[in-house]
Amino acid sequence: MAEVLFPRSVAFWFYALTFLAGILFYFIWGLSYGSWDLLRPEWVGAYAVTVVLVGFGIVGMLLYRETPVAPPPGTDRDSGN
Repeated sequence: MAEVLFPRSVAFWFYALTFLAGILFYFIWGLSYGSWDLLRPEWVGAYAVTVVLVGFGIVGMLLYRETPVAPPPGTDRDSGN
């Protein structure tokens, strides 16, 4: 089965936008309804949406972040060569 190559940076930015959407949703909800306490029983739906968006955003960004490049063989990290 053939696999499609998908750039990691595209997935990372998708999850970054998901995270930002969660933060924006929280602020817009708070400004619209005048309540910043999402743990009250009547705001449980807004709390669920915020947690899902922010949670998926954080986990996705951690999974698709750029991996550090290993130094070339034969170089010493401490000496700067």
